[in-house]
Amino acid sequence: MGLDLIVRRAVTPRQAEPHDIAVTGGRIVDVAPTIDAKAAQEIDAAGRLVTPPFVDAHFHMDATLSLGLPRFNQSGTLLEGIALWGELKPHLTQEAVAERALKYCDLAVAQGIGAIRTHVDVCDDRLLAVEALLHVRDQVKPYLDLQLVAFPQDGFFRSPNAGANLDRALAMGVDVVGGIPHFERTMADGAASVRALCEIAAERGLPVDMHCDETDDPMSRHIETLAAETIRLDLQGRVAGSHLTSMHSMDNYYVSKLIPLVAEAQVAAIANPLINITIQGRHDTYPKRRGMTRVPELTAAGVTVAFGQDCVMDPWYSLGTGDMLDVAHMAVHVAQMTGRNAMRTCFDAVTYNPAQILGLEGYGLEPGCRADFVLLQARDPIEAIRTRATRLAVIRRGRVIAETPARITNLALNGRPETFDPAG
Repeated sequence: MGLDLIVRRAVTPRQAEPHDIAVTGGRIVDVAPTIDAKAAQEIDAAGRLVTPPFVDAHFHMDATLSLGLPRFNQSGTLLEGIALWGELKPHLTQEAVAERALKYCDLAVAQGIGAIRTHVDVCDDRLLAVEALLHVRDQVKPYLDLQLVAFPQDGFFRSPNAGANLDRALAMGVDVVGGIPHFERTMADGAASVRALCEIAAERGLPVDMHCDETDDPMSRHIETLAAETIRLDLQGRVAGSHLTSMHSMDNYYVSKLIPLVAEAQVAAIANPLINITIQGRHDTYPKRRGMTRVPELTAAGVTVAFGQDCVMDPWYSLGTGDMLDVAHMAVHVAQMTGRNAMRTCFDAVTYNPAQILGLEGYGLEPGCRADFVLLQARDPIEAIRTRATRLAVIRRGRVIAETPARITNLALNGRPETFDPAG
């Protein structure tokens, strides 16, 4: 049987010694120190890092690249961003949402992202963003896995038609049930929304991913309800709590009980380092809270932790590059995860962990996995994060779909500028 592709001398996040990777029919068929075979195409990684694709576990594609429409967020706060999105929604068109989303998908793929879970607002009765992103999901399928979350941005109970709209969106083919309990009018309404939304997911056999406790208020404890409902409804392994920023401000004794509950329920945690540290702490003078959830403690307890981009050039965040290594780089700093193993954990939080949360089939670099991977201009995950390594080649189903020329770097460990020649 002829091979379609062999990548020579590749190191991987979990294998430091160079190996060859053989591909045929869009799948990895062999990984070995040396593969004595020929292929239609060969790439010499020359000891550089080959990783499974980056995965963005939390994004808002219906709003992306809408910066400045209809105006800019002057305060930079979450609440002004939500208000600004409310001003923009009546002016949205399906064509404009799809156009911006497709433009972002092209950027994401060039950055080595292979899958994105995006929340889509269902509080607009027209559901035009839902229709637009369902179309985009089909259109990008050959080169990007897109997973949609039905997100009642204005509150499941607070927005009059949110429940009916969410049901319609799920019937249209949206993949995941979302929520925003801390934005309901009362704590009781928030807890009730968690229960109602989890019951909808259980009835339909769908995953859950809720914006949960995206606030500095230590009394916002909807993650506790989410974990309890996950256990009650037997949803273990299908539920994620996104943001969880109030945990940063909670009493340590309470957290010592909360984190084991989250772990018992097998609820995943999705932090958004760029946005969490930008939006949180806005009511503080000094000392000013960092505002990101307790990533090291959750990880140590066995909770699956992933990172998301959340926003790129939209009402909430005017920056962003679509680069998950930027996200991991910020997490290393803000979570003070600068130990060697901790930095590798941050790399896992933009690759293996979000792939597990999204339930991606065939993800990895073992024989039988899909031949989806990225060749980076780095020797290991730590160097990749440090340099935000160039994506030299992005491979999807065994085919190169994006390439970027190597940078000349002046901080190579051997003291010589580093370049890359794919021909070896």
